[in-house]
Amino acid sequence: MTVISSPPALPAGPRAPAPGPPRRRRPGIGGPRTLISPERLRSRRGRAVYFAVLAATTVVFLLVFFFPLYWMITGAVKHPTELAQPTPTLYPHTFHPESYVEAWERLSIAHYFVNTVFYAVGGWLFQLVFDVAAAYALSRLRPVLGSLVLGMMLATLMLPASALLVPAYLTVADVPVVHVNLLNTPWALWLPGVANAFNIYLLKRFFDQIPHELIDAASIDGAGRLRVLVSIVLPLSRPVLGVVSIFIIIAGWKDFLWPLLVLPDPEAQTLSVALSRLSMTSQVALNELMAGLVIASVPMVLVFLIFQRSILGGLSAGSLKG
Repeated sequence: MTVISSPPALPAGPRAPAPGPPRRRRPGIGGPRTLISPERLRSRRGRAVYFAVLAATTVVFLLVFFFPLYWMITGAVKHPTELAQPTPTLYPHTFHPESYVEAWERLSIAHYFVNTVFYAVGGWLFQLVFDVAAAYALSRLRPVLGSLVLGMMLATLMLPASALLVPAYLTVADVPVVHVNLLNTPWALWLPGVANAFNIYLLKRFFDQIPHELIDAASIDGAGRLRVLVSIVLPLSRPVLGVVSIFIIIAGWKDFLWPLLVLPDPEAQTLSVALSRLSMTSQVALNELMAGLVIASVPMVLVFLIFQRSILGGLSAGSLKG
């Protein structure tokens, strides 16, 4: 008879702790993070308070942002005597839409409009080329003292723009080394605008997040630094390039103080500077001036409304999908 012996017992080890009672989840942990808890939103009073505050905030923001536009648009179709009344009218009692045509013809808006487009497009081209080159050098070429240079660039953002007006004007009036006067020329707007620390930092942060494997693979294939920039970095950076382009064009279009200083010649002035100069003369009716301001504002409002998704999407584009 064969006796089957049982296997030897293993030495007793540390026992696993017995499962305890299930932990109660605190409200809000792991759920959506909101200012008001979901439990309070389910109640009738909570919903009423929430929507009342939301509606009041929306109305306040609409008044703050859109009322100046409404006042400008409606003021352009009012009669000058109605605009000059001590008590303003919220809606036009008289309707004169022909003031837009008169403003276009009498204020020579077409000439200043072309000037502004020329300055904005030229500034966009110069800033995009030089800012991309600077950001690419700081991000991928890793020059000596690159961190120090970037820190000094970002330090300029801490200074108010008015503090840089005098040194920038003296530099443009007499460029060091070459001693050239750039006043009343497009270079007075284009060259100082190239040194934009915010755009350089924004581009550099995006370039930093491009996978190194792509750059290394292109280098192994024999691509140089310039070829890597043109063939790999720029195609992958279209979102941030679009955002930077919109920022440059809007800033160049609405800039007033710097063009006022460096473009004293009336024929070379931008639209905003020309309208400000014409407003000081008694020969221009107030409603025509309002119409000119509306015409000057329309292009940038349209740009923002059309490209607002690109602006938000480009700013939040922080990674690349494999």
